Amino acid sequence: MRLKGVGLIMLAALCWGISGGIASILINKGWDPFVISFYRGAIALICFIFWFLLRPRLNWITSIRFHTWSLLAGLGVAGNFTFYYLSMEAASVAVAVTLMYTAPVFVLLISFLLGKERSTWFKWGCITAVLIGIILLTGAYNTEAISTGFLGTASGIGSGLSYVLFIFGFKNASSIGKTQTALTGAFLSFSLILFVFMDKKEAAGVLTSGDMPWFLLLGILGAGISFIFYFNGIRQTAPTTASMAAMIEPVTASLFGVLIIGNYLTVIQLLGMVLILVTVTLFSVKQATEKAKNNWPH
Repeated sequence: MRLKGVGLIMLAALCWGISGGIASILINKGWDPFVISFYRGAIALICFIFWFLLRPRLNWITSIRFHTWSLLAGLGVAGNFTFYYLSMEAASVAVAVTLMYTAPVFVLLISFLLGKERSTWFKWGCITAVLIGIILLTGAYNTEAISTGFLGTASGIGSGLSYVLFIFGFKNASSIGKTQTALTGAFLSFSLILFVFMDKKEAAGVLTSGDMPWFLLLGILGAGISFIFYFNGIRQTAPTTASMAAMIEPVTASLFGVLIIGNYLTVIQLLGMVLILVTVTLFSVKQATEKAKNNWPH
């Protein structure tokens, strides 16, 4: 199926949306964003290592380019997770989500400059429509209700730029090597980077805390399963399409808040949710149709 890649990325975004709700619970319990990010990646790393060791000889790759892209992907994931949680803590979930999802704008600009994609009014229109949908969904338009300091804004933009790095890192690594090898390398670098910066005493306290099940769920769902979906999906998807498809994450996070935390959605938020889903669907279908047309024998 031509839409299989987009579908896998949407499944990954679904998992990320749920994990965002879990992370919000842990932040409200007082856990440090660096510690939350570390456990999310480290638990996934353990899963990927076991997967890699099932067939180590076949999975091992000596390509320097492959390991460089995997390292950059891991750096991007580390930055994306950590900056996102820092923005959430310093400002609000609305600000964090809105600023992180400026990433497709950067992705489209870079893809256009590198000649990987053609800039069209349709693409820019879809990105604009989704950003408006996210603003409506998160309530970021209500400036009086949102406290946004420098740290919250800078961290939000940092999470978006890091998101761009991990998209291109995984895209290039996926074109060279196997899924389990790339994910193991990426999350090994991720774990080493965050191990340096996190509060190690607080991290050790997680192991004996009553919140450990939340951390396990965050790692398995928010990185382990989701990045397998994402990595296999991005093999078949252009960077801009991948970043657009992942925009269902705030929709999932909002629904998680409604069903689990007990939040409610206003009419404006529902309109934002519908706008995101409709735009992403139209964009994905059009991209798949254009790809099929280009591949059709003349």
